[in-house]
Amino acid sequence: MDRRNFLRTASSFALLATGATTGVSRVLAKAPSFSLTGNQSDENTSNTDDTMEYRKLGGLDVSAIGLGCLPMVGYYGGKYDKKDMIALIRRAYDKGVTFFDTAEVYGPYTSEEWVGEALAPFRDKVKIGTKFGFGVEEKQPTAINSRPDHIRRAVEGSLKRLRTDHIDLLYQHRVDPAVPMEDVAGTVKDLMQEGKVLHWGLSEASARSIRRAHTVCPLSAVQSEYAIWWREPETKIFPMLEEFGIGFVPYCPLGRAFLTGIINENSRFYEGDRRWNLPQFTPRALKHNMPLIALVRKWAERKGVTPAQFALIWMLSRKSWIAPIPGTTNPAHLDELLGAGTVRLSAWEMEEFDREYARIDLMGHRADPFTESQIDK
Repeated sequence: MDRRNFLRTASSFALLATGATTGVSRVLAKAPSFSLTGNQSDENTSNTDDTMEYRKLGGLDVSAIGLGCLPMVGYYGGKYDKKDMIALIRRAYDKGVTFFDTAEVYGPYTSEEWVGEALAPFRDKVKIGTKFGFGVEEKQPTAINSRPDHIRRAVEGSLKRLRTDHIDLLYQHRVDPAVPMEDVAGTVKDLMQEGKVLHWGLSEASARSIRRAHTVCPLSAVQSEYAIWWREPETKIFPMLEEFGIGFVPYCPLGRAFLTGIINENSRFYEGDRRWNLPQFTPRALKHNMPLIALVRKWAERKGVTPAQFALIWMLSRKSWIAPIPGTTNPAHLDELLGAGTVRLSAWEMEEFDREYARIDLMGHRADPFTESQIDK
C-alpha cells in the first residue's frame, strides 16, 4: 500500500462516526491531591490541576495522559537521581495523572522500584502497568521469554518491587513465538483469578495474536509505538481494537522527541542514546523529515499550543480509547505535556491535517533490525 492510499484508509477509520472518534466524551473529575512528598495536599496547592480527562482501556479507568517511566533509567542517555525521579512521578500524580507505565526490564528492575516507592502513599488512587516477557532473571534482558513458569516468577518480582498486592495492567512485552498465545493468556487468566493481576494486555502484537489472546482471556489494552510519523497501527490493529473494545496505549507518542521540535537536521546521537541506531534518526532522514516538523509547528501555532502538546492533542483527538504514555525526566516538560489535556481537534481539522500530511514524504523505519525482528507481525 502506498503512502497516500494508507492515509486515505487511515483517515476513513479515524473519521467514521465522528461523535465516537473525535467528539471525545470527557469525564472531568477532581484529581487526587497529594504533595510531592506524598502527603495530602491543601486544596490551594498552586501547581495542582483540578481536572483530568479520564478514559477507559477496556474496563480500566485511567487518566487520558499517562507517564512512561522508561526514560528515567537513562534510556536516552544520562543518569538520573532516584530522589528527583520519585519527585517527578509524584508531581505527575499531583497534576492528575493516575496511569503509570513501567516494566521489569527497565533498568532492569530500577524503574519498577522507583515507581513502587513513589506511588506507595497513594497506591489505591493510581493504575500501574508493567510487563513481563524478557529473560531478565536469566541475565538475558534482550531474549524473549514468556514460558508460564517465567511469567509467574516475573509477576511475583514485580509485585514486590512495586510494593503492591496486585498489578492493575500486566502486558506481555513481546509476543513469544516459542510459546503458544493460548498458554500465555491462560497463565495470566489464572493470575487474574488469584487477584494478583486485574487487567492484561499485549505490547507490539499483531491482529492475529490479539484475537488469539482475547479469545482465552479478554484484553483491556494493547501497547505499541504510535505517533504522527508512525501510524501503522491505524490500519493494522485499530479495527480489531474497536471491534473488541480494547484500549490503545501508545508509547513514544512524541516520536522520541522529534515531534517536539527540539531536534533538527544537525542533531546527532551516539551510543548510549536509544536513537543512535534508529533509521529515523540518521542525518539523512532527519534532514528529509524536517517538513513534518514545519507542519506540526504550523498546527501548534494555529491551536495555541507547543509542538509537543500538539503531538498529543492530535493523538487524543483520534479515538476516545487512546491513552498515550509520554516519558520525561524534566518537571517543566512534564507540565508542558499535561497541558495538552484540554484542547482537541475537530473531525474536520483532522481531515485537513491528514491532507497536508499526505503530501509529506517521510524517510526511515522506526526500529533497528534486531528490534524489528522481535516485533510480532
